[in-house]
Amino acid sequence: MADTKVVLVTGASRGIGKACAIELAKAGYNVAISYAGNDEAANKTVEELKALGAISKAYKFNVADNEACQKAAEEVLADFGHVDVLVNNAGITRDGLFMRMNSENWEAVINTNLNSVFYMTNALIKSMVKQRYGCIINMSSIVGIMGNAGQANYSAAKAGLIGFTKSLAKELGSRNIRVNAIAPGFIQTDMTKDLDTEKIAEHIPLKRLGQPEDIAKTVKFLAEDALYITGQVIGVDGGLVV
Repeated sequence: MADTKVVLVTGASRGIGKACAIELAKAGYNVAISYAGNDEAANKTVEELKALGAISKAYKFNVADNEACQKAAEEVLADFGHVDVLVNNAGITRDGLFMRMNSENWEAVINTNLNSVFYMTNALIKSMVKQRYGCIINMSSIVGIMGNAGQANYSAAKAGLIGFTKSLAKELGSRNIRVNAIAPGFIQTDMTKDLDTEKIAEHIPLKRLGQPEDIAKTVKFLAEDALYITGQVIGVDGGLVV
């Protein structure tokens, strides 16, 4: 196992996270995934990853809990020996106009979408520094760049990830650790299933929503091929933000 690269993808029982896990399994990675609550979906994902030849295991914990992240990281390192790539993908939405937004919905989104990235990265960074190699990919969003009405909490968290990414890239570059972010546009997942996709597509230059695989292929590029790219935010949005 020591010669095989290992990736940990958070929030990977479905959607974008699952697509990223599958893409990297196809590329020869062993894959650890985290999930919050859906045991059936997580187990199904692990079976799919194993069918692709990967050693895979799912870890159930709350990424918004620092202690849980530290414990999970220790378990992953014990089970897999090392982690080469961390994909901070887990996220939630609690949309609503700011005038009506309560502190619970603000804090839930900040904790799950932003604080979790600190917790998870902090839990694994020493092992990456020790092995003198690492790749961290943070899942931001176009709303972290341009904002969006009704998503002040989500936009703030995703914008925070961009600053975090750029700062960490400068700190860790000398240790051969690359840190980048992806800013997805409208991607067809459970998170966008209730939106008027036809109306949205009219405003996208490529005239369609993206697929989870569009993000997954970008993750693979950043992990495998982009060895001289760090501190960048890659927009995968069909040309929506230019």
